Amino acid sequence: MLCQECNKKPATLYFTKIVKGEKTEYHICESCAREKGELIPGTSNGFSIHNLLSGLLFDPTQTSIGTKPQTLRCDSCGLTYSQFSKIGRFGCSSCYEHFSEKLDPLFKRVHGNNVHVGKVPKRSGGLIQYKREIDKLKNDMQQHITREEFEQAAHIRDQIRELESKLNSSNS
Repeated sequence: MLCQECNKKPATLYFTKIVKGEKTEYHICESCAREKGELIPGTSNGFSIHNLLSGLLFDPTQTSIGTKPQTLRCDSCGLTYSQFSKIGRFGCSSCYEHFSEKLDPLFKRVHGNNVHVGKVPKRSGGLIQYKREIDKLKNDMQQHITREEFEQAAHIRDQIRELESKLNSSNS
């Protein structure tokens, strides 16, 4: 396929832009991409996962004017949290433990949760499905109790007991 801009060189870059819900595809050569100012992977102005991470790591609520930011440092490798924010990767496995208080909010911001909940195979994941459903119902029940909706909470409690009895009978 030829470049959609110059119609001379072969298109080597394929861009898909979505602006206000409208999808547009571009097939262009590298020189036309440079002229348009597009980011080209693998070049000095290219996209970097580390740049993306460092943007996500910056939390403007953690620093305020006139206060000195707290310096977190890994005891094993000496990497500081600000260095991690810039390069987007840890220096050693101990960094996960030393920066854990900052990682939970980051994971929630990026993934929407800080606990991985993946798909479960239907044939072999019956027990896991029961446990997940029970956990979800317990959270729902707690919300109803907080709002003083005791009848709904009692109904959910009964559902939990029913699922737990199924879970116990399948474990036997």
